[in-house]
Amino acid sequence: MTKILQNRLLYQLNFLKSIGYEYGQNINFQNSNNEQVELPEDINKLEELVKNCYLCQLSKYRENVLFGSGNIDSNIMFLKESPTISEDECGTFYVGKSGDLLKNMIEKVLKVNCEEVYITNIVKCISPNSEIKHEHVNFCKSYLDKQIELIKPKLIVILGESVYRYFTNDNTAFSEIRGKVIRNNDLDIMCTYEPSYLLRNPSSKGEAYEDLLKIKAIMEQM
Repeated sequence: MTKILQNRLLYQLNFLKSIGYEYGQNINFQNSNNEQVELPEDINKLEELVKNCYLCQLSKYRENVLFGSGNIDSNIMFLKESPTISEDECGTFYVGKSGDLLKNMIEKVLKVNCEEVYITNIVKCISPNSEIKHEHVNFCKSYLDKQIELIKPKLIVILGESVYRYFTNDNTAFSEIRGKVIRNNDLDIMCTYEPSYLLRNPSSKGEAYEDLLKIKAIMEQM
């Protein structure tokens, strides 16, 4: 184990101790993940924990952790794949071309301010070359599960095919599930195109607009 890794591990252990965790018997880290740690029941403490996470190699590449943003009492949660370069540099959502487009989708079609909904990522740290691996998703999974548990959204809007695959482990064709409300693990989810896809494929903006109108109708009934 390198000295840098030792220091990061000690930092993580000291942080956990500072927020009330107690150390018990030795854990075999070779076969364990963060699901073995009881996560905080407070969203702010959970965010602080995630911002000090070094469980996977993505922590080496990040400038900032993109935990989540918006109204923690919102009925709607938007779920992205991972931070963009612009988001990682600024430490906030809704920046860069794809961020601007998503902001317009929410504010101009759904007619709500971005601060009124909640947004987060499957993976909280940026990945080099935008390559997300299942191991990265698995390390962040318990964090996302806890976010959902604490925020209790009535609808999760999934942005993009890859996010749907990671979230559901379902290989149904994206064209068959996009724009439909699907029940998954006691959660209502709806998939639409991710903003970066729409920037590359502007002909799909009409379909995305139709999806957003459905989401708007659902929000009005909540």
